[in-house]
Amino acid sequence: MVTQLLTPTDTEIIYPESDGQPMADNTIQFRWMTVIYYNLAWLFAKDPKVFIAGDLLWYPVKGNNQLRQAPDVMVVFGVDKGDRGSYQQWQENHIAPQVVFEILSPGNTPKEMNRKLLFYDRYGVEEYYLYDPYKNYLRGWLRVEGFLEELEKLQPWVSPRLGIQFELSVDTLVLYRPNGQPFADYVEVQQQLESAENRASLAEEQLEQERQRANRLEQLLREAGIDPNNNLKT
Repeated sequence: MVTQLLTPTDTEIIYPESDGQPMADNTIQFRWMTVIYYNLAWLFAKDPKVFIAGDLLWYPVKGNNQLRQAPDVMVVFGVDKGDRGSYQQWQENHIAPQVVFEILSPGNTPKEMNRKLLFYDRYGVEEYYLYDPYKNYLRGWLRVEGFLEELEKLQPWVSPRLGIQFELSVDTLVLYRPNGQPFADYVEVQQQLESAENRASLAEEQLEQERQRANRLEQLLREAGIDPNNNLKT
């Protein structure tokens, strides 16, 4: 029996779904990632053609599984929502993520961040935002005439793609939805939902008490020989 050796073109290329790195280095970085991710997910929840992911490996070129980045948060307009093990651009109508966010941690080096900037510039990102929560420092880049150019003014700034507003206060970055509401973290949203549910429950209880009082009054009127519908004695 003759054994046929596989050539490189016969071998299926594996695109790993993990780069072996942690999603976040610390709680501050993780909190910012989740706040941005969830608020953008809520903002575009009704649009089936906006895909939002956090820490997902993005492979821009078919056949090269070493060429990749995992933005802390990325937004892709024009592709379906849904779960993915990685974002393989050639399987997504060759649409590159238009907006990416990176949250700095103390472990990030200038060399690493410059490499990411070059990657995003080369492979089609339209807007790139980099925030350092420790120094409260924000940088941004916008694609102009084919290249990412750093924005000179980011105070305030409205994202052309997302419609959200960036404002750098004295001690933190504040992001606003197009309707002017500030981004909230998951705990705040949960508290707001619980508060709304409690108010609705209280209103329902009050309404039920009013119904019971009305029924009791009607019963007393009838016992007194009064028709509650015309206030005349029967």
